[in-house]
Amino acid sequence: MDMTRPGRIRSIAIVGGGTAGWMSAVLLGHALRGSDCRITVVESADIGIVGVGEATIPPILDFLDLVGIDREMFVRETRATIKLGIRFQDWKAIGEHYWHPFGSFGCVIDRRPFHHHLQRAAEWGEARGVTDFSLGAALAQAGRFVPPDPRAGLARAGLRHALHFDASLVARTLRTVAGRRGIERLERTVVDVVRTADGHVDELLFSEGEPLAADLFIDCSGFRGLLIEGVMAAGYEDWTHWLPCDRAVAGPTALTGETQLYTLSQALGSGWRWRIPLQHRVGNGYVYSSRHLEDQPALDALARAVGGDFLAEPRLLRFTTGRRRAFWKGNVVALGLASGFLEPLESTSIHLMTSGLYKLLDHFPDRSFDPANIAAYNAALIEEYETIRDFILAHYCLSERRDTPFWRDVTSQPLPDSLRARIDLYRASGRCPFRQGDLFADVNWYYVLHGLGLRPRRPDPLTELSDPRAVRDVFDQLARDVQDGVAAGR
Repeated sequence: MDMTRPGRIRSIAIVGGGTAGWMSAVLLGHALRGSDCRITVVESADIGIVGVGEATIPPILDFLDLVGIDREMFVRETRATIKLGIRFQDWKAIGEHYWHPFGSFGCVIDRRPFHHHLQRAAEWGEARGVTDFSLGAALAQAGRFVPPDPRAGLARAGLRHALHFDASLVARTLRTVAGRRGIERLERTVVDVVRTADGHVDELLFSEGEPLAADLFIDCSGFRGLLIEGVMAAGYEDWTHWLPCDRAVAGPTALTGETQLYTLSQALGSGWRWRIPLQHRVGNGYVYSSRHLEDQPALDALARAVGGDFLAEPRLLRFTTGRRRAFWKGNVVALGLASGFLEPLESTSIHLMTSGLYKLLDHFPDRSFDPANIAAYNAALIEEYETIRDFILAHYCLSERRDTPFWRDVTSQPLPDSLRARIDLYRASGRCPFRQGDLFADVNWYYVLHGLGLRPRRPDPLTELSDPRAVRDVFDQLARDVQDGVAAGR
């Protein structure tokens, strides 16, 4: 990167530590290595880490590789465990479940995605499903893990996984890495800012110590959005009319029972609960709608569900689902919870933060902070937020549950036009449109829509041109590959 031209960014201040702040510091430090750009993280000891986002998706491992953090060290320091996917319990109906696994699903046959052929195979009574053709789902169900191996068949070659980890330990680990790489840290409380004539932030003022000036400010201050909202007044788009859950109660419990290599998401009467196993404890939480359930009954419901005592006092979190109207305004960029919030149903919080970072690198500014560049960044991230919003909303709106006021409300509400069009297309043809770079590809939509009982009226007509006997042979071989992978696991 050429950092010698006039107008270059000479200093970056990151307001807030936690996972977002320290991931930002490590990635920006890596991207700007070799330059003289100074990066400073300002964090206050008075502000704790939210720390409920303990489940991730496979791109977290790509992030670690990109910034040169050893995976084994990271797993050890953050007390992490393997995650092969998510098990959705009681979402379609009480007593039923489906999987959203990681990694490949079957293989392309005659240039058509595997799930299209599986939809066609329903015509000849094919009873096998996700756990027969996804090694990730099969391993998760069996409580086993095996590393990817391209020499051991398609299923092993396409296996991917993510991590469950302790968010507070992640922040500590990344802070150590950042410090070794020359990132500065100030333990300060921001009380005000000095602005330039054109409205940009010039300096941070603290309750103690000298001010800090910077060219670019990254707001990782959490829900309050200290800079992006408190100073820049970016505005907030509220999505609670679509996703009414606005509270969560969370508490750790002791490890019990068999190995669980997946995140459990179980639908409850007024929302859903998570169960996330770590090396040293289990993370639990109940995400719920305060219009349908009060706080104490929510805590009582979580305690009944976990079936044991909490190791620490449960925490109550309040949030408003939605996003900033602008993620980047002036010389302030919001990341993490400061940029918006989508409930952690599909473990997307850390991904959205890193996606914002990657897009920032794609649109990295000079000190002119060109409005066209900022507008392009905002448009790209808004599109991603709205697509993931639709993906999460699909879990609710397609449920067959009507057993509580909450479920009657979320299954009867009007949908965003973008989601309605996607559901209509899938119902008509089994197709799931997606764009290059989307987090959730067509197969991810298939797992959820199929798992919730949606079936196409007519499968992809091109699959009818494939020889059914040859397709069955491929199915049989893929199922054997999956069985072999599970047998090799431990």
